[in-house]
Amino acid sequence: MKQFKIRRILMEKGAENDSLAKKILKELPNIPIENVEPDELAPREDIEEMDKQSLRMIHFNGEFLKPCPGTRKYICCGYQILNIGINCPMDCSYCFLQSYINQPSLRIFSNLEYHLKVIDDIIDTSPDRIFRIGTGEFTDSLSLDYLTGWTDFLLPFFSGRKNCILELKTKTSCIKGLIKSSYRKNIVVAWSLNTPRIIANEEHKTASLKRRILAAQECQKAGFVLGFHFDPLINYPGWEDGYEEAVQVLEKYIDPESIIWVSLGSFRYMPNLKRAIKRRFPGIDIFDGEFVTGLDGKFRYFKPIRVEMYAKVSERLKKWYDDLGLYLCMESDDVWKKSLGWSPKNSANLCSYLDNRVRKLMAE
Repeated sequence: MKQFKIRRILMEKGAENDSLAKKILKELPNIPIENVEPDELAPREDIEEMDKQSLRMIHFNGEFLKPCPGTRKYICCGYQILNIGINCPMDCSYCFLQSYINQPSLRIFSNLEYHLKVIDDIIDTSPDRIFRIGTGEFTDSLSLDYLTGWTDFLLPFFSGRKNCILELKTKTSCIKGLIKSSYRKNIVVAWSLNTPRIIANEEHKTASLKRRILAAQECQKAGFVLGFHFDPLINYPGWEDGYEEAVQVLEKYIDPESIIWVSLGSFRYMPNLKRAIKRRFPGIDIFDGEFVTGLDGKFRYFKPIRVEMYAKVSERLKKWYDDLGLYLCMESDDVWKKSLGWSPKNSANLCSYLDNRVRKLMAE
């Protein structure tokens, strides 16, 4: 299991007594600690470095559970985000956090465990609703688990709920905490996948394609349900062969019957993200394709390119297994129809589609 280098701990006022902060200090006894005041927000263009070797403990006073920041302009899956922290120790060139965060460093919300009771109350107030909750929107779900022990308290908490699942999404092979846990019910372990070329050239400090899928195989053998996310699909000369290879590795090691869903999404970005990426990764070529401005203000591949990529990757996945719970992330009704041959038509129907996948899982 890979351990990422931490050079200092920044302890914000109020976090020093939180249980998670105390645990991390025990795990890193020789790392220097600086007591700091809460950060002031900085203009995003002033964030030159992400400072991924500083671990900042924050007594978070915001909302821990929030809807995914989608847009009504496209069909959205209705995901709920559990805020456990912001930023991750890996360094994908295309990461949206480069233009999203207003402060550098790995930011850990040290009072998360205490606030699970609030989340419990939210879930219990809607007993007929399915909550699909994930921790991988603003940070990787497992990359720092060896320090934080997130899985030690999140797995038993969510396994005990009747109307929700927790999805842990990662680009690592950091599964030690998962495997040692005795909890499996209502837990989905998911991997973001890409081609070997994109992983090697753009997903810096992440696990290789094979290591990710071998970790998934180990979790599957241990009784976990799996999910996979081909997002972002990136268009480059030879992409067809690259994604074919990715599916072949899946075929070799994974039993498709216990996969709850597979999502497809294309590379998209806000204008200010391009500036941040080019500053941090000079010479990068992922912007060489044909892009247009989407309904949400993000630049996306020209629609025929997206349709072709979705169609070919989904066709190959269906050839492997025809019940993978395929869906598109933030796309329009016509792109669904042209690429997958069907469409949920709106966000409510996509939510129902995915909720039914969860109900099926809970019934087994």
